[in-house]
Formats: sequence, C-alpha cells, structure tokens
Amino acid sequence: MSEDRARERLQRFLSRAGVASRRHSEELILAGRVTVNGRVAHIGDQVEASDQVSVDGRNVRPSERPVTYMLYKPRDVLTTASDELGRRTVLDMLPRARGLHPVGRLDRYSEGLLLVTTDGDLTMNLTHPRFEHEKEYAVWTSPLPTARDLQALRRGVMLEDGVSRPDWADAEEFGLLLQLHEGRNRQVRRTMDALGFRVRRLLRTRIGGLTLGDLQPGEWRELTEHEVALALERPGR
Repeated sequence: MSEDRARERLQRFLSRAGVASRRHSEELILAGRVTVNGRVAHIGDQVEASDQVSVDGRNVRPSERPVTYMLYKPRDVLTTASDELGRRTVLDMLPRARGLHPVGRLDRYSEGLLLVTTDGDLTMNLTHPRFEHEKEYAVWTSPLPTARDLQALRRGVMLEDGVSRPDWADAEEFGLLLQLHEGRNRQVRRTMDALGFRVRRLLRTRIGGLTLGDLQPGEWRELTEHEVALALERPGR
C-alpha cells in the first residue's frame, strides 16, 4: 500500500474509532482537544496506523471491526454513555466495547428501538438532518385523538424551534402511529403537549427499514451488515 493510501484524514480516523461523527470530530479538533503524537491537531491533518491519537489525553484507535447493537431501551434508562448521578444508562446493558455510543437519543421515559455502535460513520449518517432517515413511533395518548386533532397534526404544529409535521400520522385504539424524518429533541412529546395531549407511553418501533421485531424491554442483539444497511433504508409508506 502506498504512503498516501495508508494515511487518512483525522476526522475519519476519529469517526472509525467511535469517538464522534466526522462533523463533531471537527469540533473536537478545533477546540484543541485532539493530539497526534503529542502535538495539538489541526483541521486537515492526516494520520496513519502508527500514529498515536489522543482525545482529552486518552489514546483512541479504531477497532478491527465496527459493532452495532439493536437494543430495546426500557423506560427510565438514560441514553448516554455515563451519568454523574450513577443512574442506569444504555451502555450498562451491553457488552463493553471501545468507542461504543448510542446513535441519537430516546428520552428517559421513552422506550423502544435504539442503535448503539462503535461506527462513527453510521452515527453521522443516521443523525445528520440531510439524510432524513425515517423513524416510526407508537404514542399512547390521553385523551384519544379525534379526526380534527389528526388534521391539525398533519398540517403541522408550531414549536419553539419551528413547525413539527409528521410524514404521516394515523389514529389507533391506543392513540397514534406516526413517522418522522427529523430528530429534534423530544419532538413527539412537545408536539403532543402543544396539541393538549398527555403522552402515557412513547415507543419507537422502526428506524429506516429496521424494526424492533420481537425484542422485549432490556433485550438486545448484534446486527449483521445487512441489518445495518436496513437502518439506512427509506422504505416509505
């Protein structure tokens, strides 16, 4: 392999190491938190396998093979790598792996399909707004929505960070099924609150073409490459 091919951009190296997406890796570099062989790194730096790369003084290196888990996140478990108050996090439920991190978020009281991975490129692809990956949710509401409520939801609901409009929304005997391609913080809960509904339960059932299947709360399994590809699909409805 030639020297040029043996080297890669620092952002990609950090992404493969599971540190962060390429975009967030750039922010870490700009903040002076990344060093290469003891020298503060800069945007545009390239590295090779023999270089020592550190983030906040901790050496990082890509694993031989990225690993991705699908987890049924239960209620009252935090979607974070660690918690200063010692509360249970999604990483407490999975095998230890260097660089393992959750893809996006489900708030503490929401449940359902969550991907946890060491693959920074996958994280960037699934969380960057321009890729618009679909996510499907089942929402138990009180009271149950009327036809007029559904019409208002489909038209769009103004929130403090802009209009929230699902790709589609259908009434069910428990409340709603809806699909979003955005990933704004607590978007479903804030939307329902703006319409005057109390969310009794919120369950994410699908990301792209990947569904929760028969996993039960707290259960997980490692995904195959084919299943990871399913998460990147946009099957539509």
